[in-house]
Amino acid sequence: MSAVAAQDGDWLTSRQDGVRLSVRVRPRAAKPGVQGVEVDGGRAYLVVKVAAPPEGGKANEATIKLLAKCCGVPAGALSLVSGAAGRRKVLDVRGEAGILAQRLRAAAAAP
Repeated sequence: MSAVAAQDGDWLTSRQDGVRLSVRVRPRAAKPGVQGVEVDGGRAYLVVKVAAPPEGGKANEATIKLLAKCCGVPAGALSLVSGAAGRRKVLDVRGEAGILAQRLRAAAAAP
């Protein structure tokens, strides 16, 4: 387990070119944003609320844009690894792992 993962459970792990995060998306939210971290079935997820509906990839696109803003990187730095058709997703974010982890932890901790 990486140093990042040891601090944050298994929702955030460092990689050679950035970080990988496990996300649970809540579409059609009245107030979009990062809601925090929750554990489901022994696995931790960063909870992300988006206003977009879960149709035609709209919620995926909104999730990527929101997380890119949280990380301070362009949307092109994020890639969907798995979960395109579900609420649970795995995304890779390219960039400096330490900085990305710090920004994502701060977003997860914010009320």
